[in-house]
Amino acid sequence: MAVNAWTVTFALVAASTLAQLRYDKEFPEIGYASSAPRDAIARLQQRIDAGEAQLKFEAPNGYLASILRELDIDVDSQILVFSKTSFQKGLIAPETPRAIYFKDDVYVAWVQESPSLEISTMAPELGAVFYTLDQAQNVRPAFERQTFLCLRCHDSYSLTGGGVPRHIMGSGLPDASGRAAYHEGWYLTTEETPIDKRWGGFYVTGTHGSQPHLGNVFVKAGSGPGEAASVDFASGANRTDLSELIDTGPYLGDHSDILALMVIEHQINVQNLITRVSWQARSASTSKSMQEIAEPLVEAMLFAHEAELRAPIAGSSNFAETFVEKGPRDPKGRSLRELDLATRLFLYPCSYLIYSEAFDALPGEVKTYIYERFRKVLGGEDTSENFAHLSEADRAAILEILTATKTAFGKH
Repeated sequence: MAVNAWTVTFALVAASTLAQLRYDKEFPEIGYASSAPRDAIARLQQRIDAGEAQLKFEAPNGYLASILRELDIDVDSQILVFSKTSFQKGLIAPETPRAIYFKDDVYVAWVQESPSLEISTMAPELGAVFYTLDQAQNVRPAFERQTFLCLRCHDSYSLTGGGVPRHIMGSGLPDASGRAAYHEGWYLTTEETPIDKRWGGFYVTGTHGSQPHLGNVFVKAGSGPGEAASVDFASGANRTDLSELIDTGPYLGDHSDILALMVIEHQINVQNLITRVSWQARSASTSKSMQEIAEPLVEAMLFAHEAELRAPIAGSSNFAETFVEKGPRDPKGRSLRELDLATRLFLYPCSYLIYSEAFDALPGEVKTYIYERFRKVLGGEDTSENFAHLSEADRAAILEILTATKTAFGKH
């Protein structure tokens, strides 16, 4: 059944490839479909082709564990989503959730019994790029770039946000099969979304005190927004393991860490903004000022609208430790990856994605604008409401960390 469903899906997509991507029509400077991505998957494929790397096929997960090792993606980053929000929706259910593993610029998704792994990357200049990998043992596995199949959902023309390919993190209450109970209740989530609106359709492990979330629960099929109000969300709260809900044996981890969920939401939000800013700044047809283009990214990177935590958060795996270890650190040992988890996500509210390849690939005038804005905010010249969450100590610490760890920032 799964193979037949995939055959139909790919047949439909193949027919659409005769048309030019809307992105390439409206952003010819980008060349999204025709440009060769300079990303982690392209580099891994080059190593495989050169015989410098080998992917090991291991049942029951196929190439999954081997890819994570080659890309240095921690198993601790595992999150489990049981809503049918993938083109593999026929294989996804509360009993068989989709597992996602990630690091700063790569996401790898595995579904039980699937003939393919799903991989997406954040490629410099291009933004979100999507791949599949056949889960059949092969001497030299080959990643296949998907410019149409994945964009059926990851196309922001059909959502909100400026018409660029994007990663998606959303929340909505599913029924017991994993289908959306009602479409009006599904929305994109970021670090700005209150905790009580997040993670519908996800399993969540970790503690969060008295603040509820939408994870770990279902509603009756056909329920409307009014009926959802009667759901016992407390039954899904503060779970530190999933043994009562699913068999985690087939997965690489037994968790779906709340901290990983919080980090990935921020990461995806900033990455989508980086892509939008990059494309708009490089577009010959844009009439927007640099402030209009780049200021939303400045605000997101400095957590201008982050939802305040109303209770301490604690994870259920080693994700926090492995995430923080990656640095870099200033001479005082401080890092932008350090977590707060009492009232906000990060101890120093400035995005670690300032170190990413995608940020470094932004046009020079964009980075100049962002660095200048950072200096005004962190130096105390801009004390507007958007940045009122930053104390004098926050501003001084972030400025010192950036000056010591981001060479280009220190030169501006």
